[in-house]
Amino acid sequence: MSAARRDWEKAYQLLETEISSAAVAQEGDLESLEKWRVHFLGRKGTLTALLKTLKDLSLEDRRALGPKAQELKENLEKDLNSRQQALQEVHDSKTLSQNAMDPTLPGRPIWKGRQHLLTQTMREMTDILRRLGFSLAQGPQIETEHYNFNALNIPADHPSRDMLDTLYLQGSSLLLRTHTSPVQIRALESQKPPLRVIAPGRVFRHEATDATHSAVFHQIEGLAVDKNISFADLKAVLQVFLKSLFGSSTRLRLRPSYFPFTEPSAEVDISCFACDGKGCGLCKQSGFIEILGSGVVHPNVLKAVGYDPQVWSGFAFGIGVERVAMLRSRVKDIRSFYENLLSLA
Repeated sequence: MSAARRDWEKAYQLLETEISSAAVAQEGDLESLEKWRVHFLGRKGTLTALLKTLKDLSLEDRRALGPKAQELKENLEKDLNSRQQALQEVHDSKTLSQNAMDPTLPGRPIWKGRQHLLTQTMREMTDILRRLGFSLAQGPQIETEHYNFNALNIPADHPSRDMLDTLYLQGSSLLLRTHTSPVQIRALESQKPPLRVIAPGRVFRHEATDATHSAVFHQIEGLAVDKNISFADLKAVLQVFLKSLFGSSTRLRLRPSYFPFTEPSAEVDISCFACDGKGCGLCKQSGFIEILGSGVVHPNVLKAVGYDPQVWSGFAFGIGVERVAMLRSRVKDIRSFYENLLSLA
């Protein structure tokens, strides 16, 4: 027998003695058991180190001693797993007892989310208009001057094209749309009349944020084009739309106004739903609340998309989603929609 084999067998016997004196069954908790595993079976454990020395023996000695060492390792791992399972059950039982938890009780209910108030308002407005025959149309939030201004009959010297109102992309002629009216132009270009479309979405303005203004807000715009459409058709649609939003007793008041893309144009007010038109703090004692802008589509807008204004006519209107939500839910600060969702609960 070689000296190397004698030394290896001596080390093996010492290891067996150590394992017997430190039996795995003696470990009383998971932490102690982990230390025991690391000591014997870890990367630098005593058994691991002994197994690594087998490579220094002759082939004949490795064949004789290798299975013996491997069997010891497998037995240790089996005893370790068994003890670990037993200690884990004891640990879980203690944890349940300490927490005084009754596993037979029903689970806690899962809190469900809810739609943001702006989403609720926009969907309600959209649903009303879809029942009136309008279909949904969408467009990009980054627009060209052609769709945001030129095709809407807004001349180059119009104030709304000033940098103070419009957010332009640096180093580009592109801009963040200031209204959802560009979607109307895209719909007119891609569809043949007659058509009725609504364009809900986010818009952007370069202005200071306060209780009633935001640089980012939402609009819904409606457009109808057909033969023989008049201002009377616009008024009829707005009556149904606004009465569905604010109540059947709502009265409309139309005031002459100016918009480059409509002629004639009108600002639309509704009777105050808080005081029934008698005058209160919400309507500033006037009895009416300004709600949206509207008008008959300007002939230049129809010409810009290749429509003959002698054959086709239409109407358009635009309304702010935040304004409707603030009025109906008595939200005093528009920033509450974006900064403090708890105020909407």
